[in-house]
Amino acid sequence: MYPRVLACVLALGLAGLLTAGRDKTDPGRAPKQLTNSIGMKLTLIPAGKFQMGSPAGEAERDAIEVQHEVEITKPFYLGVYEVTQAEWQKVMGKPSPSRFHARNGGGPDHPAENVRWSDAMNYCRRLTALPAEKKAGRTYRLPAEAEWEYACRAGTTTSFHFGDSLSSKQANCDGRSPYGKAEKGPYLRRTTRVGSYQPNAWGLYDMHGNVSEWCSDYYDPDYYRKSPKKDPRGPDKGVVPTGYKEWNVPGVGQFYQVIRGGSWLDEARGCRSAYRYRAMPHDGYQIIGLRVVCEVKGK
Repeated sequence: MYPRVLACVLALGLAGLLTAGRDKTDPGRAPKQLTNSIGMKLTLIPAGKFQMGSPAGEAERDAIEVQHEVEITKPFYLGVYEVTQAEWQKVMGKPSPSRFHARNGGGPDHPAENVRWSDAMNYCRRLTALPAEKKAGRTYRLPAEAEWEYACRAGTTTSFHFGDSLSSKQANCDGRSPYGKAEKGPYLRRTTRVGSYQPNAWGLYDMHGNVSEWCSDYYDPDYYRKSPKKDPRGPDKGVVPTGYKEWNVPGVGQFYQVIRGGSWLDEARGCRSAYRYRAMPHDGYQIIGLRVVCEVKGK
């Protein structure tokens, strides 16, 4: 082979290696998906604007779901699946506290649940600290409530990313109480393997049902009326639970945290894209797990 031709072939081969996995329409962009050092799959969520909350005409909505425009100014990676029990053990070095473990209808590929908010935060810190993740410049955290709903909707404006109805054949929820024109379906009374139902347009599974997911925000039912338009991160402090005026757990405080997405226990209305709820951060619940955001250095 002539030297000039060989040089061209080598150059093209090197370029291919450098851009493998990246957006072929723009080689300078981050890859659309990544698989990290523990095998967790994440997908790139683009920046953009959306209507957060529910319109006044949405059936069975709550008054706190005040609709307002929000802009997510930076792209981020989000777990394709809820964190599984296997992924929990790989990072934490011990089994998850899940109720639905292998001897109780669950297993390694089911979501980690019964996880306290503080433990979910610790999971993100420990995942970030893994040598391979530090070398890759990746930082993990829980999603903000606005990021979660933006990713769940994936460009839709309906009650669910499926449309304006939901049955337990589309998501793991209480099939005795479907939403919209959906028919009644099974009620499993437990979690299912992650990815058992159809994903949304951005390739995210179980954004409706299976387990609710911790967000990083404190919970305030009136926050939507005063939140910033760009990248809201929740109020500076949350709401003190009724009857818990003296509750103050060290390192946790005395406030509710936001949970999103609904669970296997919830009626379909509680799995709507706009539905917001809260939980006490120092407790574990068999209906709550987590999904992680990954920030990549320089992105």
